[in-house]
Amino acid sequence: MERSAIPDSTSPEPGAESLESGCAPEAARDTAPAVTLLICTTCRAPGNDAPPDAERDGARLLASACAATVSDGVAVVGVSCLANCKRALSAAMVRRDGWTYVFGDLSPDSAADLLAGAALLAGSQDGLMPWRGRPDELKRGMVARIPPLSLPKETR
Repeated sequence: MERSAIPDSTSPEPGAESLESGCAPEAARDTAPAVTLLICTTCRAPGNDAPPDAERDGARLLASACAATVSDGVAVVGVSCLANCKRALSAAMVRRDGWTYVFGDLSPDSAADLLAGAALLAGSQDGLMPWRGRPDELKRGMVARIPPLSLPKETR
């Protein structure tokens, strides 16, 4: 499946939010994807004592996700920081008109689990990621589930 690069901004101002790079299936180029997988590219895995200028583990995770087959309706984007450093590596999944999920305690090898979770969320009828079929790493590593802005008020 052919992917397009998402605009690159590799030298963000300190503290600035920016898209760094990513990939999307051909179908996601013309329409907004159902799910956007955001991967923190500045994360370092716990215990990583590499020099500051070395490639970050989060960037390796993004590269692995982009090298894999990305489902239709899913876009993968790198972001400079998700501010979840105590539970690095981190990623988030944003469902258009649905819930957003934040995950931590990931590894550079978590791309397949993230893409499987993004596909589950994209195919969900109610905007929630089903528990059944969710990779174990996403069950254990969930940090937060954030409701959509359009969430109807609950009745008691």
